[in-house]
Amino acid sequence: MAQPLECQSEGEDMAQAIRMDRTGGPEVLYLQDVEVAAPGPGQVRLQHKAVGLNYADTYFRSGIYPVPLPSGMGVEAAGVVLAVGEGVDNVAVGDRVTYTGFTNTLGAYSTEHVVPANALIRLPDGIDFETAACITMRGLTSAYLLRRIHDFQPGQSILLHAAAGGVGLIVTQWAKLLGLTVIGTVSTDAKAEMARAHGCDHVINYSHEDVAPRVRALTDGRGVDVVFDSVGKDTFMASLDSLKRRGLMVCVGTASGTIPPFDPQILARKGSLYLTRPALADYIADPLEKQALLAELFDHVAHGRIRIDIQKRYALQDAVQAHRDLESRKTVGASVFVI
Repeated sequence: MAQPLECQSEGEDMAQAIRMDRTGGPEVLYLQDVEVAAPGPGQVRLQHKAVGLNYADTYFRSGIYPVPLPSGMGVEAAGVVLAVGEGVDNVAVGDRVTYTGFTNTLGAYSTEHVVPANALIRLPDGIDFETAACITMRGLTSAYLLRRIHDFQPGQSILLHAAAGGVGLIVTQWAKLLGLTVIGTVSTDAKAEMARAHGCDHVINYSHEDVAPRVRALTDGRGVDVVFDSVGKDTFMASLDSLKRRGLMVCVGTASGTIPPFDPQILARKGSLYLTRPALADYIADPLEKQALLAELFDHVAHGRIRIDIQKRYALQDAVQAHRDLESRKTVGASVFVI
């Protein structure tokens, strides 16, 4: 059995990758020297410069998102094209690119990686590698939440759980550009300060405040138009109780665990509520739609309307600690592996 984060050599001058042979806690991750094959038809070999660290990575590691084992880890990174396979014409050697995906890009926790060319996004000059690795998944997630899930109008309100997280800080800033009122939830005073600094109108520290009553008080009893809930089991009922009549509940993550089965009649009893559990893959499957979302995201970031504050940088061999920090909710804002 592989030992956690002890480099297992299979040869000299190899690339390095974080791997796992079994699902479980952060301790199942280990660093290994690996061979990286030449790209096949439709594929590209990349040299990574920065790798995204996302809460969704823990779902692959724990088995919530099942994948064949042994497996690599991570689905998002930015770097430089080293080689292209037959038939690739959307990128060339030397191009600066980023990518995010699902099982088709799994293995991003690595120094080099072979990925499908159609997953790659060419980086504009105003976006550096570390920023790209922090915003490809988080930024596209924020983009579809605000630009596709609901037809937001100025003056509407949202409740945003994990407001000081990587997605939360992007959503908050983008929501303010759309003229929305943002009520964010956090677990500490430091996170509350971070959320306010990025534009959150009202911050609820759920460590000592009840979310739904506070939301009702802030909205004169009406409730919010939309809830973005990335926490899941622990916040589900409070989120429903925070919505206005015919409001929309967006279940976008399960950081505290999967939402248990419930009777849909509860949606009627609480005000004819709507509920959706979206997935990023379904909002970027159309290349034209993906490009439109990216263009808006990159424009906001490049011009400083949305700023990305990278709060934590890890070395690749620190993947175990990075996952522990994620799951203990120690991270604030964006985190990234620097290669």
